[in-house]
Amino acid sequence: MKNVEELPVINRSSSRQARVVKLDKIDQRILSDLQADGRMTNVDLAKRAGISAPPCLRRVRNLEESGLILSYHAQVNHAALGYPVTVFTAIKLNSVGEGELRRFEGQLEKWPLVREAYVMTGDNDFLLKIVARDWDDYQDFLTNHLLESPNVASVKSSLSVKTSKFKAGVPILDE
Repeated sequence: MKNVEELPVINRSSSRQARVVKLDKIDQRILSDLQADGRMTNVDLAKRAGISAPPCLRRVRNLEESGLILSYHAQVNHAALGYPVTVFTAIKLNSVGEGELRRFEGQLEKWPLVREAYVMTGDNDFLLKIVARDWDDYQDFLTNHLLESPNVASVKSSLSVKTSKFKAGVPILDE
């Protein structure tokens, strides 16, 4: 195959293990197009990739099975659904042993307002993306959930004023 590049693939069983998968330009085009529009039909996807529909579908299935395509989902208008407030919250824990991290991550899973959570290096242990109906809704969540968590040492909140850029996925093609 020509123009093959190596891109890391996260093994689903452990985010710490990665293996390299070689992708040709067709696979890269398919991934790029699906990131932009996950509802694109296989026929349209095949046309854009320059191949016929059956091999395109096989390639998509292979990308799914290899773990490069993890899921498909809709990007919804959170404000129209009653959640116009987005707050980024930095969390510092009292203790960061493996058990404490897992317990806090377990709590995060139970809180639907927390939409994204990242374990961080540096001054903070977690960075959370939280949505809320209004500032009071966030303050209620902060008081009754985050600050009540036994291992939370500090919380720093930053209210998002607007989203200047949102691009799902990662850059795949040089465009």
